[in-house]
Amino acid sequence: MIRSIILSSLLLSVPLVAEAKLTIFACEPEWAALAEEIAQGQVKAFSATSAHQDPHYIQARPSLIAKVRRADLVVCSGAQLEIGWLPALLNKANNPKVKPGSDAYIETSALVQRLDIPDSIDRSKGDVHPQGNPHVQTNPHNITLIAKVLAEKMIALDAKQADVYRQGLASFMQRWTAAIQNWEQRGAVLKGKRIITHHKSWVYLQDWLGLIEVATMEPVPGIPPTAGHLAGLISKFGNGGADLILRTPYQDGKASAWLSERSGIRAIALPFTVGGTDMATDLFSLFDETINILLGEKP
Repeated sequence: MIRSIILSSLLLSVPLVAEAKLTIFACEPEWAALAEEIAQGQVKAFSATSAHQDPHYIQARPSLIAKVRRADLVVCSGAQLEIGWLPALLNKANNPKVKPGSDAYIETSALVQRLDIPDSIDRSKGDVHPQGNPHVQTNPHNITLIAKVLAEKMIALDAKQADVYRQGLASFMQRWTAAIQNWEQRGAVLKGKRIITHHKSWVYLQDWLGLIEVATMEPVPGIPPTAGHLAGLISKFGNGGADLILRTPYQDGKASAWLSERSGIRAIALPFTVGGTDMATDLFSLFDETINILLGEKP
């Protein structure tokens, strides 16, 4: 009897080993944020990039290699957005379960209708994406489609937490649908607004809100704005020919400011992804911020 009591006490004093959480490696912050919304704290989600980094150009650092090596699921935008670093990262990590084409690899842009697919590719057209524009996160309806697939993958990989993921997805979808209705009501006045963009980062936002891109500050995609090109934009759009100049947080604001000062066109930086402003801390506040800034309602 005494021996049984002692044994029971010893067993109770041994700390329980927590079940390992699903580990998700996201190439961009929006996909890590989406996984966290669905998982309700039951996954470890890591983003390889921040809102202040150009996701086209980062280094395959040893720390990132280690993250991929331990990942159960990789989620990236694709359409060659990460072609400069992700293949090397995957190769060095040598984690076969998250290789492209596996059940534990998601290319989010392949789950929606890609826009801006070029008719042909040649060097004279600059840095274009042959599979279409990869920045699908700027339309919240795309997030809806991607969330469903991401939840399915998480359930398949971590069946013990299936109910948590299903409930998390249902909650997210309910709140997200209501939020989209609000954003679209508020953003209806933006339809037809003419924009000059730093880079073709906003084609899905344009398609969603009915914005019209009239020019880009880059003479060709991937080439920084030149004085001659900017001067041409002033002569063409400086007399009421455009309404807004748009850029991301990671794009140099000097060209936008220069063009704005000389043309009278309002220049703004939209958050682009989670973390793009101090207020854009999750997917919901990301789009709150986007609409607020576009409408000029930021303090």
